[in-house]
Amino acid sequence: MPRLAVFALALATASAGLVAPARAAAGGMRFGDAGGIHVVNVRRIDDRQYAIRVSTAALGRAVDVRVLLPTGYGRRAGARYPVLYLFHGTSGRASDWAEKGDVAKTTAGRPLITVMPDAGFDGDGGGWFTDWADPTTKKGPSKWETFHVGQLIPWIDRNLRTVPRREGRAIAGLSQGGFGAMSYASRHPSLFVSAASFSGAPDTASNPLVLAGATGVVSYIALALNGVRPEAIFGSPLTDAVNWHGHNPADLASNLRGMRLALWTATGLPGELDPPELDPAAIGIEALTHVSTISFHRRLDELDIPSRYTDYVFGTHIYPYWARDLREHIGPLMRTFAAPPRPPAKISYRSIDRTWSQWGWTVSLKRPAAREFSALSKASGTGFTLRAAGTATVTTPASYRPGTRVVVRVTRGRTHRVLKATVDGHGRLTVTLPRAQGVATTRVTISAPRTSR
Repeated sequence: MPRLAVFALALATASAGLVAPARAAAGGMRFGDAGGIHVVNVRRIDDRQYAIRVSTAALGRAVDVRVLLPTGYGRRAGARYPVLYLFHGTSGRASDWAEKGDVAKTTAGRPLITVMPDAGFDGDGGGWFTDWADPTTKKGPSKWETFHVGQLIPWIDRNLRTVPRREGRAIAGLSQGGFGAMSYASRHPSLFVSAASFSGAPDTASNPLVLAGATGVVSYIALALNGVRPEAIFGSPLTDAVNWHGHNPADLASNLRGMRLALWTATGLPGELDPPELDPAAIGIEALTHVSTISFHRRLDELDIPSRYTDYVFGTHIYPYWARDLREHIGPLMRTFAAPPRPPAKISYRSIDRTWSQWGWTVSLKRPAAREFSALSKASGTGFTLRAAGTATVTTPASYRPGTRVVVRVTRGRTHRVLKATVDGHGRLTVTLPRAQGVATTRVTISAPRTSR
């Protein structure tokens, strides 16, 4: 295929790097199994950096994780540190940021742990930061979201002295990894205090034009770089369109309210950091990610969600610009860790999942559709609004006195019901709402003495 055709289809590619085979560390840090992750071996690179090979049933094969510790980590036994989860792009590897992005130099002297995991197998096209629609391909289960969010984060918290809370976690990435950072942040907002995208693709489905471009890119990467059928990752853009929208940061942008957001992008026109011999692919890919980033930023503006937006205009899709982006990001990020924004006073969250938990709220739905948008809004100790189909069971955070009897008033259209419920031993209240025929809006008011928490 001609080079120009390749880059037109490669919206989120990044140069690959090679990881030397890992071997057991002779000394230094010890990394143990936890949360579904098995440590295959560990290689100590220097006093700050470790290359770790891990395996998990979620992926079906071993992958690499690069961990960069703060200077003096071993000497400060009582200190805890925030964590930046930093992702590479298409055809990249866990070592990329260390070998090409100056991450060690950029974070030197900062009280910060940086975790850089594989987001693909051995430098292939990448997993697009989702549990694949088809887990039976030759790549194996490919449950990347399960690995990164459900397993890697708890594993890091178990093995290192982290700040294991929202205010101690940030996420960022370049190119496809920029999509991943924003997708994970929008699907799991209670886990992260900050999210950043460097030349990323944070809008893949918000309008027909963007969706058509993204499906072409993802399909090409699946087929040409991963060797699987085009629909294996997110499913068919026709019959599984809701799954594409349900992982698209622009569709989920309202979930990001209260998070510190940062975006960097350029037009693809050559800039000051480009080499004399220009790469046509790097020009074209940056132009395409520019369109995606602009569209995402406009969505944030529509929702009145602030972000740090940097369009430096002149620059192509290469590491010197992403290394500069990270240098510009690190100062504001450390200030965010020092003075994190408070969680939203009232919680709003939308998702396509049947069951989800965020900010201490859990919603479980019994409905015909496996995937369909539902939305919780204005949720607090006094009540909430839920827009969903089927039967919904909502469990609140631990906001009430255990064992208290409460009155729950349910309003749906012109129908009003009064329910009685009892707070459980942990201070949480569970309410099962009447079944809705189709998507309906239900307003719930809770009258109960609250705890001081």
